Amino acid sequence: MTISRHTAGVFYAVITVAIWVSFIILARVMAHKTLTPFDIGFVRFIAAALVLVPWGIWWVRRERAANPAAVSWLGMSPLSFKLSALVGVLGGIGYSCFAYSGFFFAPASHASVLMPGMLPLWTAMLAFIFLNTPVPPRRAIGLALIALGAAFVGGASVFRSLSSGDGIWRGDALFLCASFCWASYTVVTRKNALAAIPATIAVSVFALMTYVPIYGVLAFTSSIHTQLFAAPWSEIVLQGFLQGVLSVVISGITFVKMVEIFGPVRSTMITSVVPPVSALGAVFLLGEPMHWSLLVGLVLATIGIGFGVKSVTPAKA
Repeated sequence: MTISRHTAGVFYAVITVAIWVSFIILARVMAHKTLTPFDIGFVRFIAAALVLVPWGIWWVRRERAANPAAVSWLGMSPLSFKLSALVGVLGGIGYSCFAYSGFFFAPASHASVLMPGMLPLWTAMLAFIFLNTPVPPRRAIGLALIALGAAFVGGASVFRSLSSGDGIWRGDALFLCASFCWASYTVVTRKNALAAIPATIAVSVFALMTYVPIYGVLAFTSSIHTQLFAAPWSEIVLQGFLQGVLSVVISGITFVKMVEIFGPVRSTMITSVVPPVSALGAVFLLGEPMHWSLLVGLVLATIGIGFGVKSVTPAKA
C-alpha cells in the first residue's frame, strides 16, 4: 500500500507532538529528581550518540562508496563541518543549554508555553527573512490565535513572574532563547534542503565532540556542580532513553521529516498544540488543577492550526 505524502506528514506530526507533550509532562515529574539540568543534557547527548554515531559512520561509508568525493565530517557526520556545527549549535547544544538553564529559574509549566508556544512566531519571522516565505492573512490570523491560545494556557503565570521579583523571568527569557534556537534550526534545515536523518546525525555528532567532553571534564574535576555520581543508574538510564532516544533520535527525525513535507512555518504551527495538550495531560496524569483557560487555549490553538496549515500550498510553506 502506497502512503500519500500528506498522510506521512500527519504521521510524523503525531509522533513529534506525542513525544514533545510527553517531554513536558515528564519534565514536571522529574523536576525534583537527582540530576541537574546540565547533567540531563550530558546524558541526553551520550544516549543519542550511542544510536546515531554508528548510524552516521555507516551512512558516511555508504555515501563514499557511491561517491568518493561525498562531503562528511570526521567520518561520522554526513554533513560538512560548517553545516554540522550550524545545526549542532542551533538544534543541539544551543537549544538544550538554553532550555535546561531555564529550568533553574522557571517551572516546567512556563517551558511548555514559551518554547513550543512561541515557536511558530519565531519560525514565521525567520522564514520570511531567510526563505522569503510570505505571511498571508489567513496564516497571520492562525498565528495570532495560536499566540492567544498559549497566553490562555500559561500567560497569566508568565506575566505574574515578570513583576514578582523572584527571578523566574530569567528562566522565561532562556525558554524564549531555546525556542528561537529551534526555530532557527528548523529554517536552516529547510534552507539547505537537509534530509531528516543526516541532519539529526550531525546534531548528535557535534554535541558528542563538543558538549560531552567539555562537560565531562568539568564534572569529573568537580569544577561545576553535578549530581552525576549521586544519581541512581535507574534515573540515568531513564533520562537517557527519554531525552536521548525519544527526544533526539526519534522526534528529531520525525520533526525534520515533517518540515520536509509541510514546510517550517506550517510544521511549527502544528506543534503549537503542545502547550494546551501537555497542560491537560498534567491535569489527568499528575492531578494538577483544571482551569477553563486550558480548554480555551486548546480550542484557540486548534483553530489557529486550521487557519495556518491551509493558508498556502506545501511548496510555499
